Amino acid sequence: MKRRAAMKSLGVALGGLVALPAWANNWTPESVGSAHFSAAADEALLAEIVETFIPETNTPGAKSLKVQQFVQRMIQDCYDDKAKATFQQGLTQTDTLAQQTYSKTFVQCDGKQRIELLKKMSNDASSKAFIGLVKNLTIRGYTNSEYYLVNIAKFTLVPGFYHGCVPVKQ
Repeated sequence: MKRRAAMKSLGVALGGLVALPAWANNWTPESVGSAHFSAAADEALLAEIVETFIPETNTPGAKSLKVQQFVQRMIQDCYDDKAKATFQQGLTQTDTLAQQTYSKTFVQCDGKQRIELLKKMSNDASSKAFIGLVKNLTIRGYTNSEYYLVNIAKFTLVPGFYHGCVPVKQ
């Protein structure tokens, strides 16, 4: 009787493995859906924050690779309500601090001003959790991007190669 259950389980597992690649290949940004917050200004602000963490140089920056969408999706789908509230408050604090310090929004500030604001926020107890959250998700999103894995990390799906025509050394 246990043999029948084992064969049944093996058949289901094999069927799942055969169907999984076809199912995953149909994923597109449209089919997965988008992660949106209350305002488009929040997404633009987040895009500039992640671009400040990983700016564009001779390689694409975080904004070019749309890391802000990764951060939004992770916050929306994987974090609890406390982290979501911290994230939303942090976005508001970032713009408020920029208005108080430079009399303009964070998006309108230049690169040096943005770095100074984020350093100031990372030293402040009330916004330190927000900076840490966004910085960690930015790094994770950037290092998991297709560009990074293909061009910088030189990721190969199967490590090593088989060379059948090479003589074996004694």
